[in-house]
Amino acid sequence: MRLTTLWVRYARLLRLGVRAIVDPNHPILAHLIPMRRCNLSCGYCNEFDSVSEPVPLEVMRRRVDRLAALGTGVVTISGGEPLMHPELEAIVARVRERGMVATLITNGYYLSRERIERLNRAGLDHLQISIDNVEPDDVSMKSLRLLEPKLKWLAELRQFSVSINSVLGSGVRNPEDAIAIVRRARELGFTTSLGIVHDQKGQLRPLGEREMAIFREITALAPRLGPHSWNVKFQTNLALGLPNQWSCRAGSRYLYVDELGVVHYCSQQRGVPGVPLEAYTLEHVKREYHTKKACAPYCTVNCVQQVAVADNWRHPQTLIARLPSRPVIVHPVPVRVTTADDGTVTG
Repeated sequence: MRLTTLWVRYARLLRLGVRAIVDPNHPILAHLIPMRRCNLSCGYCNEFDSVSEPVPLEVMRRRVDRLAALGTGVVTISGGEPLMHPELEAIVARVRERGMVATLITNGYYLSRERIERLNRAGLDHLQISIDNVEPDDVSMKSLRLLEPKLKWLAELRQFSVSINSVLGSGVRNPEDAIAIVRRARELGFTTSLGIVHDQKGQLRPLGEREMAIFREITALAPRLGPHSWNVKFQTNLALGLPNQWSCRAGSRYLYVDELGVVHYCSQQRGVPGVPLEAYTLEHVKREYHTKKACAPYCTVNCVQQVAVADNWRHPQTLIARLPSRPVIVHPVPVRVTTADDGTVTG
């Protein structure tokens, strides 16, 4: 990545950070879902199906425009698997045209040299890939070996920053794999992060002794783990099954907009506030800013926690959210995926 591109991006992020601290009445980050379908069926995931069609481009453009009107700083496109959307690059371009930072979360399977160049041209700012293991297993196909060709292409061609997220918990068979993933990501020049994953019902499970040893080894490297290193204490509590005391600003500073265009607190609390994005106003943003969420102490949704740091020191929450009795679960239909030696994926 060119040095000038890097400094321009840092300057844009700095402006967003200053604005986030000065003005609490706008979303900092919105997750936008262009399609629910995914080519994989990871055992811990409740955010996909195998049948949904992509949301039409014009609908996605209107949703991007609405987020811009609310003053949103960063739009993260995820899914499902967003790279399955045939017009993803046009959505990314629209985010950038409206003055927002464009980021993407993908399992990486549909990356190719040509696709990376298209993302460059669209103006993508940041891409995150989650890698769960070194070799694929019955829990996850997001393995380092299968994704290695894609990672090399990214290291060579990308004009955006790349982060590799490794995970612990919820049935990850070989927790030692997380160390190998972190090391390989660094070799390729990527930043890394570590997540404590929930189970398929969106619930936290404390790490066992073996997993905790790996967790401590990785978090000991925290100063070099990229922009999320401040979150080590938060993650440590989750690893131990202990609550965190913080003010979740979901529905305000963070929005989760599903494929139907409805705003939810996050991927694990779908159903509230349950307001269509086109009808979402700054009054909703202000109300949810002051609304306390009972699920916050054991929350595993890193992006919501990271956004909250801008406001955790101010404005106590005086309203109480009415949460559903359990997260809304999307019941997935497993999809068999095969990968050829050249990295081509078929489902």
